[in-house]
Amino acid sequence: MSEVGQVIAIGGGGFGRNPNHNKIEKYILGQSNKANPNIVFIPTASAEDKSYIVNFYSCFSKLECRPSHINFFQRTPRLNSIINQADIIYVGGGNTKSMLAVWREWNLDRLLAKAYQNGKILCGVSAGAICWFEQGITDSWASNLNTMDCLGFLGGMACPHYQEEKDRRPTVHKMLKQGECMPGYAIDGGAAIHFKNGDYHASIQFYPESRVYHVSLVDGNINEEKMEMTIL
Repeated sequence: MSEVGQVIAIGGGGFGRNPNHNKIEKYILGQSNKANPNIVFIPTASAEDKSYIVNFYSCFSKLECRPSHINFFQRTPRLNSIINQADIIYVGGGNTKSMLAVWREWNLDRLLAKAYQNGKILCGVSAGAICWFEQGITDSWASNLNTMDCLGFLGGMACPHYQEEKDRRPTVHKMLKQGECMPGYAIDGGAAIHFKNGDYHASIQFYPESRVYHVSLVDGNINEEKMEMTIL
């Protein structure tokens, strides 16, 4: 049976905040077996924010890769051709619910599932991190944090910005105790979690003190396991 691809889920930070801070971006490129991999940016969740796209090219054009991006709110190219040619697919942050709705309308969710089955590297930050999991903790609604069903390439729950936004940690704990969310991974900004062939591989730290946690409910109590970090 052939292996599926890789997923690198980033809790926050990276080129969107500072295109000159490229530790996690270099790590992502280093997972490809290509000398100059094709990396495709999908900024749907940000409504294709122009400055975000500029930051993507500012960062990756200086690294050993061939960057490109996909638009849905202008004339949309043939997606199957772009995804087939991609070695790495990077999904940006923003509104997860709206992003997935657009993807499903264009059948991109199916193309990404096929890409994963074909061994490609899927990665992203915030909305682009949680989308690969069975369930995500999202601020897509203005009123409060919610759970939502995602693509399900990886089992369990994922929550980004765990230490960056004060409501995240207590909300995840409350949801677990009330049975509203699955056990899973909470990812700080400046940290990432890496899966290979559907299995946990490593937790990555690219900002000081940032961490990844596995959070679950054990005998009615919150169990927050600190993952061993690989420091870039």
